[in-house]
Amino acid sequence: MSRLTLRLLETLHQKLADLAEGEGVSLNQYIVYALTQQVTLFSSIRSISEAGIQAQKPSFNSLLQELGTASSSEMAAALAERDRVAPEQELDSNTVARLQQKIKNAKASS
Repeated sequence: MSRLTLRLLETLHQKLADLAEGEGVSLNQYIVYALTQQVTLFSSIRSISEAGIQAQKPSFNSLLQELGTASSSEMAAALAERDRVAPEQELDSNTVARLQQKIKNAKASS
């Protein structure tokens, strides 16, 4: 593991500390989490040019035709057959709501 010393504006430092406290983790853990999230976001999302989009359309349309359509009764039957599992204990409705808000905020700021 590496060590890095940063100089931060006091306001940024305080905001990060507040966010870490709100998540119930140390400031260091929160900063590592935030940096990891940003690096993952930038490395996993790539812009596709309009030419790239146009090049993919025939394959996409072909896939849609191969998949066909399902009636509402077929969809209901497929949903009825799925395995039901209990949600993870840590994934309560408050956690889901916080994650959804973070995703919404991230989309709004990009």
